[in-house]
Amino acid sequence: MARGEAKPDGLDEAPSPHYAGHRERARQKFLQVGADALQDYELLELILQIIIPRKDTKPIAKDLLTRFGSFSGVFAAPSTRLSEVKGLGDISGTNLKIIQAAAQRFARDRVVPDLPILSSWSALIDYCRAQMAFNDIEQFRILFLDRKNRLIADEVQQAGTVDHTPVYPREVIKRTLELSASALILVHNHPSGDPTPSSADVQMTRQINDIARPLGITVHDHIIIGKHGHCSMKGLKLL
Repeated sequence: MARGEAKPDGLDEAPSPHYAGHRERARQKFLQVGADALQDYELLELILQIIIPRKDTKPIAKDLLTRFGSFSGVFAAPSTRLSEVKGLGDISGTNLKIIQAAAQRFARDRVVPDLPILSSWSALIDYCRAQMAFNDIEQFRILFLDRKNRLIADEVQQAGTVDHTPVYPREVIKRTLELSASALILVHNHPSGDPTPSSADVQMTRQINDIARPLGITVHDHIIIGKHGHCSMKGLKLL
C-alpha cells in the first residue's frame, strides 16, 4: 500500500480488548489511593496483569482467592496447584512463586543484622509470617543472636508433618555453641492456623531453656506463627 493511501475497509487496527480500559483504571486507582486502599482481589489482579499481559485477570484473581482462602494463601500455594487454575499455567504459577520469594527477601532484609533484633520486633514478626505462616508442614527455625542481640544466623533446624516437628533440645544447644551464639529466639509454625502453643510446645521450650541457662545462653522467646496471628510464649508467661 502506498504511503498516505487510505486503508481498505476491514483492514483497520484491531479494537482494544474489552478489559483494556479496566486495566488502566485499576492502575490509576493504585497510583491515586495506594495499595492499602485496594481490596485483595484488586491488588492480586494488578500483579496478574504483569504476569499475564493479554488476559482479563479480574476473574482469575477472584478464583485464586476463593481456592486458596486469602491473598497470602495464593502466594504460598504450591506451583503445581497454581498451574491448575483456569487462566494460569506452569510459567504463571512459577512467576507467582518468584514474587513470593521477593516478598520474603524484602521481609528478611528489614531485620537489620547490625541492630539488636529485639528493637525491630514488628519486622521480625513480619519476616517470620512471610516465611512460615502458610506452610503446609510444621517447620522449626532458630534465630541465633550475639551478646548484643544482633542476628548471627537464621536456620531451619527441622521440618516435620502437618502437625508435628521433631525437635531435639541438645541438638539446638550444640548448634548454638558451634555458632558462638549467646541468645536464641525459637520460631515454629502451626499449619492448622491456630498459633496457640500445645503442651508439647511448652515442654520442648522449657527443656531447651533448662539446658541453655547453665551455659549462659538466653532463650528470649518461642514464637508460634499461624495463618491467623502469632503467639509469644514469653508474652503468655510460659517461658
